[in-house]
Amino acid sequence: MLLIYCPYCEEERSELEFRNAGDAHIVRPTNMAEISDEEFEAYFFLRDNPKGVIFERWRHMHGCGRFFNAARDTVSDRFITTYKAGEPKPDIDAKPKTPATVETYEALEGAAQ
Repeated sequence: MLLIYCPYCEEERSELEFRNAGDAHIVRPTNMAEISDEEFEAYFFLRDNPKGVIFERWRHMHGCGRFFNAARDTVSDRFITTYKAGEPKPDIDAKPKTPATVETYEALEGAAQ
């Protein structure tokens, strides 16, 4: 089981407390009523599915209830960093802001022995 760091609660919690809310940093068109059907389709439905690091929105459903953003590697499922909604994309080549990226309960239990 993954532990995900909530930047608002400032603690790691079980992945069961969180829900993915899609891609982060998607800019809504300013003239939504005037765009074509193709432009609306591209904005609303079409997303890249890259292999590697992606930026996503998450919600701490069973905690503070707030949305936040995360940089996550789709290959390893490792959370590189999490950050508050409204903040710009972090430089993922720099040191992560979260104290720990991701751990498992099994790893933590082994460290406690």
